[in-house]
Amino acid sequence: MKSIRRYLVAGILVWAPLAVTYWLLKFAVGIMDRTLKWIPASYQPGYLLQQLFQTAEPVHIPGLGVILALVVLLLTGVLAANFVGRAFVGGWESLMQRIPVVRSIYSAAKNFAEVVFSDSSQSFKNVLLIQYPRKGLYSLAFQTSSELGEVQGRTGEEVVCCFVPTTPNPTSGFIIIVPKKDIMVLDMDVDEALKMIISLGVVVPTWRNDKTGELPLDLPDESA
Repeated sequence: MKSIRRYLVAGILVWAPLAVTYWLLKFAVGIMDRTLKWIPASYQPGYLLQQLFQTAEPVHIPGLGVILALVVLLLTGVLAANFVGRAFVGGWESLMQRIPVVRSIYSAAKNFAEVVFSDSSQSFKNVLLIQYPRKGLYSLAFQTSSELGEVQGRTGEEVVCCFVPTTPNPTSGFIIIVPKKDIMVLDMDVDEALKMIISLGVVVPTWRNDKTGELPLDLPDESA
């Protein structure tokens, strides 16, 4: 019975990740395929292929929406990067900031996207180990900011703002302001730390002790 149980568990470990991956990809592709509806019916790929191959129904090829979504994102980025595009985006953001309720949601989403996707930001670039919720207990955290203005000045020491995620849902958590001297910077990457958090600590990344973690800080000069 132990051998049978071991074989069943091994089979589950093979098929479960494949099934979840397939379902998530199918869901994502299905959503992106809906972007094809933005195109007039007579110009949609399925209709054009129907005319080309003389089929009774429009030809549906899964995944074409992914290509369209990537093209839209690329063109949007190109337009937003030039002078005219920046002026348009600035006007659009100004309009969104004038709408009650919408401005709060839009600003929060924009700030989050800038933090996560911006290469210039140091946010979410380091995995930290801090003693939380009390000394002697350790928690994984992510660096979110090292320029804390008033908090930096009033504490009188170098402090870092850290995000302590909850498990298994790392999108929620706590903001902790920790003195730099009490922080350990880990060598593991952010995606490795997220895997460990989501798996409840079951998936532990291999420690590649080939670098020394350093916490990049750009703190204001208090003497200035």
